[in-house]
Amino acid sequence: MPAIKQKITPFLWFDTQAEQAAQFYTSVFKNSAVKQISRYGEAGRDVHGKEPGSVMIVEFELDGQTFTALNGGPHFKFTEAVSFQVSCDSQAEIDEFWRKLSAGGEEGQCGWLKDKYGLSWQIVPAVLPQLLGSDDATRRDRVMAALMTMKKFDIAALQRAYAGAA
Repeated sequence: MPAIKQKITPFLWFDTQAEQAAQFYTSVFKNSAVKQISRYGEAGRDVHGKEPGSVMIVEFELDGQTFTALNGGPHFKFTEAVSFQVSCDSQAEIDEFWRKLSAGGEEGQCGWLKDKYGLSWQIVPAVLPQLLGSDDATRRDRVMAALMTMKKFDIAALQRAYAGAA
């Protein structure tokens, strides 16, 4: 029986760092691996100015999610308009992903960061939708006020805000 392939795969455009980025991301997430590397042939020189034999496409998997990375040249850069959200069950998990993914990058507000390749990530507690989805507007407002003061999320502080404890 053939393996089921996901229908939608994120495709990331890099200048020349696709392989390095894939190696970095697979080192950050468990159950991850580089699956395949394709190289430019002679046509790559004409299309993207790439040397024959240089890395063209890297297919990799992060905890079961397939990604494709292309060394397409300097034409496009990442923006915050697209980010990857990582749902974390514990503060230790938030701390680990935050530390690893922000190394050499840039910390942002409300759980956002850019990694050293400029790709945006949201490191979010899994409980956040429940806290923000409360039927109690006062609780929602307290949680929102608390998270707006944070860079890296603090689950205990968000839960205290939800409960109305200082």
